Amino acid sequence: MSQDSYRTIAQCSCEELVINKSRFLGQAAPCATEEEALRFLQQKRQQYRDATHNCYAYTIGSNMGVMRYSDDGEPGGTAGLPMMETIKKQGICNCCVVVTRYFGGVLLGAGGLVRAYTQSCALALRAARPVLMEPTLRYLCEVPYALWDKVRHRLQPMPVQVTDVAFTTAVSFTLLVRSSDERAALETLTQATDAQAEMLLEGEESMAWDEAEE
Repeated sequence: MSQDSYRTIAQCSCEELVINKSRFLGQAAPCATEEEALRFLQQKRQQYRDATHNCYAYTIGSNMGVMRYSDDGEPGGTAGLPMMETIKKQGICNCCVVVTRYFGGVLLGAGGLVRAYTQSCALALRAARPVLMEPTLRYLCEVPYALWDKVRHRLQPMPVQVTDVAFTTAVSFTLLVRSSDERAALETLTQATDAQAEMLLEGEESMAWDEAEE
């Protein structure tokens, strides 16, 4: 993972956990700003306004410069802090997790609450699909028809993405490649086409990559 990379989540999630008749709903959402995190929290408070507790934790910034959490009425240190520690342990930035609890009538004790909120948070993060945000280059490429199958075969096992394929006088496509993989990808494309490929750098952006592609 490069210095400019960071781990976050790709989507919203909601996972249910029942422990000793108490119902826990672990909900996670990607949030680029603190305003987005607070808006997600408010939505969940409204959606589950009949719940016993809506505890939360969120981190904002690729260096986790903003970290906030709340026990929302649970005994101090049994909900928000364990959730925050779970997020930090996984190194996930720009996310908000809300764990909603409906009390089932059985006291869990401090240790039981810590385990319940930790587990609910972890389940929500896993379901939200952790990804790596990495500097990514966008190349517009063009190769002769006769070499297209060879190009596809050579690029297929590489950590790149091929999109916007079009067949006109030649085969054109967009190649998305992380900065760290740029040299290898371009060399492969050049070798596969005997230097007949045309490659134009269109720009650079931060893009999500599945960790399996790392």
